[in-house]
Amino acid sequence: MPTALITGATAGLGAAFARRLAADAFSLVLVARDESRLARFADQLKLRYGVGVEVLPADLATEDGLTAVEARLGDGVDLLVNNAGFGHPGRFPEVPVADEVRMLKLHSEAVLRLTLAALPSMRRRGRGAIVNVASVAAFFPRGTYSASKAWVVNFSESANADLGNPRIRIMALCPGFVRTEFHQRAAMDTSGIPGFLWLKADDVVRAAMRDLALGKSVSVPDPRYKAIVAVGRYVPRGVQAMVSARIGR
Repeated sequence: MPTALITGATAGLGAAFARRLAADAFSLVLVARDESRLARFADQLKLRYGVGVEVLPADLATEDGLTAVEARLGDGVDLLVNNAGFGHPGRFPEVPVADEVRMLKLHSEAVLRLTLAALPSMRRRGRGAIVNVASVAAFFPRGTYSASKAWVVNFSESANADLGNPRIRIMALCPGFVRTEFHQRAAMDTSGIPGFLWLKADDVVRAAMRDLALGKSVSVPDPRYKAIVAVGRYVPRGVQAMVSARIGR
């Protein structure tokens, strides 16, 4: 039975990945900060899908948390989903520097270190996959969040190319606005986001798994957002910045 480790696993895309992979008969290792919530979710998955579920409470914005998950990945997994992340409502440079550094540690350093921790066993076995959750925001200027997700996309594409092994895949997943608790937890005003731009987490995961099977290094999982990204390449960066500042802050 293959094993998948998912960070940020108790809500949103992380929980959707857990449900999908459990339905596909993966054993799961769930990583999140809230131990009691992890335990409840693990029990639900075991009861519904009959798979093995291991819980690993860890804050990936801390050295202790990162080290603990790196050690678990050293034991080997077949699929790593780097999903943990957060946003904040403020604009640069209003956000406290400690919050900005925490975001970079979680979105960039954690993705780098956990990817490197997962690869040795994958390379020994000659197979495996890593999904690094980025965002459509990676393609548009939008503060530290956008910049950190742009790093995830570039890193994932580069790492996938450097490996040069079609049986070991690294893919950046770039969804748009997804109906999860992400924006509420960040106290973001989403009233300016048109209804047609919202996606369902399960649909995003379904598209991601399809694109991973197809060998894509970047997945933008919806025709609407594919079009937005394509058009955005021809829009001046200054105009992009003005539009993104007005939507979903």
